[in-house]
Amino acid sequence: MRRLAQTDGLTDIQREILATVREFVDKEIIPVATELEHRDEYPTRIVEGLKELGLFGLMIPEEYGGLGESLLTYALCVEEIARGWMSVSGIINTHFIVAYMLKQHGTQEQREHFLPRMATGEVRGAFSMSEPGLGSDVSAITSKGVLDGDSGDYVLNGQKMWLTNGGSSTLVAVLCRTDEGHPAGTAPHKSMTTFLVEKEPGFGQVKPGLTIPGKIDKMGYKGVDTTELIMDGLRVPANRVLGGTTGRGFYQMMDGVEVGRVNVAARGCGVAQRAFELGVSYAQQRQTFGKPIAQHQAIQFKLAEMGTKVEAAHAMMVNAARKKDSGQRNDLEAGMAKYLASEYCKEVVEDAFRIHGGYGFSKEYEIERLYREAPMLLIGEGTAEIQKMIIGRRLLEEYRLQG
Repeated sequence: MRRLAQTDGLTDIQREILATVREFVDKEIIPVATELEHRDEYPTRIVEGLKELGLFGLMIPEEYGGLGESLLTYALCVEEIARGWMSVSGIINTHFIVAYMLKQHGTQEQREHFLPRMATGEVRGAFSMSEPGLGSDVSAITSKGVLDGDSGDYVLNGQKMWLTNGGSSTLVAVLCRTDEGHPAGTAPHKSMTTFLVEKEPGFGQVKPGLTIPGKIDKMGYKGVDTTELIMDGLRVPANRVLGGTTGRGFYQMMDGVEVGRVNVAARGCGVAQRAFELGVSYAQQRQTFGKPIAQHQAIQFKLAEMGTKVEAAHAMMVNAARKKDSGQRNDLEAGMAKYLASEYCKEVVEDAFRIHGGYGFSKEYEIERLYREAPMLLIGEGTAEIQKMIIGRRLLEEYRLQG
């Protein structure tokens, strides 16, 4: 029974869901994760298991065939899954951001068309904001959607980057600039639109005007497919504009990213927990100078710092999720949780790596994989620097001097 990262106030249903997910992680993910990761192999069997558990419909309302659970439940499930293998949590994260955006902003027809099949995992979601020269400056996107007056379709052109689930997804929420109806001088973020692009899974030209090149080869975060997305005359019907109205895309995406940032915080918590488990276990087995290294004060100090960071990151993540669930604005809390959890994750993983000594550098040991995975959290869903900008601006709003 673990002591760290407990969550008070959960319902019996939430505890049952988490216990089921944790058992699945221990039996089906941890034993195979490192082998699959080293081969950069998509975890097909694990994904099918998540479908059977109903995880793809966790936050989708019951009226659409989902479980109708809260962001907190979802975040705690992500924490458990990332503890097993962070890449698997990435597979469901992008799916849930799109499902959340449909639930919050989609038309009734869009919700009825997509959400029941997303709940079963038949339709798998991905979302696309970033571009090759863009980074975190979303307002500078150059991909464009232009209305074809004759057909009523929108024609999309441009290149997107860092698309998680780019190959395996069948529905992509793509952010493009749409200038019609927006006079010159309109703020860039007010002339963006989210398009719901349906496609076949796979690589190459997956439909006329849409190409998904092969997977980007990455240092870590393997298994999950990360790709580019190239649009060249891609036609999208007008009824696949998210919410039915152009110019709302930036707000829709940012709402989804708030959920995504809670998710990244949860991933950081999960990876940090696993690193702590590996470190505290190894420290009690490895002997130097006639006793387990856990009995050396230097190692006890490391374990104390690691455990404290795991606990603090978990508490901030839970707070951010609960704030969003209550209907309150949570960009400050989500930014803080994402920033702290990703930084602490990196530090806890590095300390566990140091505890392993030379063996931490060996691919035989799980900590080697975690050491390559943790850095992704420093840049995913907005870099640490972007989080600090968001946090700083929001604090200045909250503490603005009067008069």
